[in-house]
Amino acid sequence: MHWLGWIRFFEAAARHQNFARAAEELHLTHGAISRQIRQLEEALGVELFERRNRAVFLTDAGRTLHEAATQSMELLATTVEKIRAPAPAAALVLSCEPTIAMRWLIPRLGGFSAAHPDIPLHLMAAGGSVDFATSGIDVALRRNDFPFDPRWHTRELLPEKVGPVCRPDQADVPPAQMVRLHTRTRPDAWQRWARSAEGHLAQPNRLNDVWYEHFYLSLQAAAAGQGWAVASELMVTDELADGRLVAPAGFVADGSAYHLISPVPFARDARRRALLEWLRGELAV
Repeated sequence: MHWLGWIRFFEAAARHQNFARAAEELHLTHGAISRQIRQLEEALGVELFERRNRAVFLTDAGRTLHEAATQSMELLATTVEKIRAPAPAAALVLSCEPTIAMRWLIPRLGGFSAAHPDIPLHLMAAGGSVDFATSGIDVALRRNDFPFDPRWHTRELLPEKVGPVCRPDQADVPPAQMVRLHTRTRPDAWQRWARSAEGHLAQPNRLNDVWYEHFYLSLQAAAAGQGWAVASELMVTDELADGRLVAPAGFVADGSAYHLISPVPFARDARRRALLEWLRGELAV
């Protein structure tokens, strides 16, 4: 017997106590509902509705069946919600400057995943301004070395500190023999450091200057013993800790800072807040 089908039609008709409204809800005709109810009554051998003047009213048997049908529907709905696989959480897309991503962020991302297994994080390496409307990016980690859009919501994470770094065996090279490593992505790095450091390191022979296309390449060259590079303290944290690089003159603030940027308020999205607090904790270590 088509008990489940009949109960579905009966529950709608009993709830509305109107065959026409039940038919509208179930996208059927009035006649189809009426036939299904009649078939159920014939199968049970009792009348479920009293039909009077084009109106219908539940009989005692109808009220008993309706109560049971309602409980069954609620139980089914509750059970479905319990066993339904949770919808996958939307990934948070983070855009990060390539050198920060490679030298600092990626080695630590496992910590974020462990702390927030329910927040998938997708990383995009990019620098400069962000078009949140078309890029699919949710948040961006940037240094404020370009104008920030006033509509952005920003949180400062860490002041930028810079200083010359080299391999330990290069630390005592005389200034006249020092090779300065430059990068086209930060072409004024040495000059900015010199102004901030107020000449704490003797000026080398400019004839020994070597240029690289990207910042991280100059840091790789310094770690390989090719010369001295002006580095962000953030980007050489691990190399300083394990002794691959040294910073004989230390680091000084250059007036810029790293910010986490969002097109919407951080308070509006738990994923953004979680990333912000995790970054602050990692940078405070």
